[in-house]
Amino acid sequence: MNTNNHTNLRFSLFFFRKFILFSLLLFLSCHFSRAQKITVTPRSKFLTQIPFTTFTGGVMVVKVRLGGYPDTLNFILDTGSGGISLDSGTCVRLNITPTPSDNLIIGIGGVRKVSYVKNQSLFIGDIEVDSLNMHVSDYEVLSSVYGDRIDGIIGYSFFSRYIVKVDYDSSIVSIFSKGYIKYPRGGFFMRPAIVNIPIESARVRDEKTSNSRFYFDTGAGLCLLFSSDFARDSAIFSGDKKMLATQAQGMGGKANMKITTIKEFRFGPYRFRNVPTHIFDDVYGITDYPRLDGLIGNDVLRRFNIILNYEKKTFYLTPNSHFRDPFDYSYTGLGLYWTDGRIVVGDVMKDSPAGQAGFKVDDVVIGINNNLSQNLQLYKSMMQNVGEKLKFLISRPEGLLELNMRVKSIL
Repeated sequence: MNTNNHTNLRFSLFFFRKFILFSLLLFLSCHFSRAQKITVTPRSKFLTQIPFTTFTGGVMVVKVRLGGYPDTLNFILDTGSGGISLDSGTCVRLNITPTPSDNLIIGIGGVRKVSYVKNQSLFIGDIEVDSLNMHVSDYEVLSSVYGDRIDGIIGYSFFSRYIVKVDYDSSIVSIFSKGYIKYPRGGFFMRPAIVNIPIESARVRDEKTSNSRFYFDTGAGLCLLFSSDFARDSAIFSGDKKMLATQAQGMGGKANMKITTIKEFRFGPYRFRNVPTHIFDDVYGITDYPRLDGLIGNDVLRRFNIILNYEKKTFYLTPNSHFRDPFDYSYTGLGLYWTDGRIVVGDVMKDSPAGQAGFKVDDVVIGINNNLSQNLQLYKSMMQNVGEKLKFLISRPEGLLELNMRVKSIL
């Protein structure tokens, strides 16, 4: 090798080593800089836990206290609520004067102006949830449906501040601070879109298949609810699909609906077959079709233990002991309500088993099958036994009479 080539080689190696060293230092500098910017998420801390009672359709009711008032109140835990609310009757009972507003709230039964009770505190277990602006609504219908007073609804204003675990095996709600949390094994992650109400995708199949978007609604005491626009436009049901008339209750009152079943509902990695499905004319646009197609109610969601992490927009669902519970396929066309200390017939669907049995609106139910407990939840459970013949003792102005009705199936 000549001298010039040898010199050039040493010169090239020298600059190559310098380049490697400079690149390494630059990498370490950038890596160190990035490492310094990384913030460690604090671990979530357990704050409190409270029991809940499950009403018809899996709806959860917890006992809480309103700041400054000693009595406990019944509130529904409702991911389908975009805020937090107080019953107008409860306001009267507690001598609370709401402030009127021009804001509107949309419910299944209509659109109403709302008043507010501002800067309130709610005591849930051992924690105080403060600075709450509660809108005021009339929940008399809900109270009469469940046979127990409903004082309010807990929604986004609460869920957005904490990590909430709902355990249907123990009927316990556990509340944690925001932060890192370890999830149990055996479940699946959902990444819902959340503004105020979570929205989740699912697949439904009957005559046709549709990949759809639904509200994730723990306050809805049913399995699935479709808007009639979605059912029509998607042609998901065949023209001869069996559909029966019914009613459902929610914020704003009652709404006429149809009930049927859908062959398959796929939610995450899980499939449910022959799922009861309500269909209604969404006159007030609560499902915002075609952006959304309906909602998933708590008679599906109660089959999972759920961790709600609104901050991370992460829900974690684990199948629980209710996962394989049979669905309620019963159909009577009879609506029973708790009114003024009595169980009263409020709805009788035309051509339904109740209509054929001779029930009338305002009939007072004294007992069913010789059970005179006047327990509305128990009576509704008795009416879920498909094929069973039930004997009702009824009171009318002209006297007592007995009516017999056989529970039919929506299948």
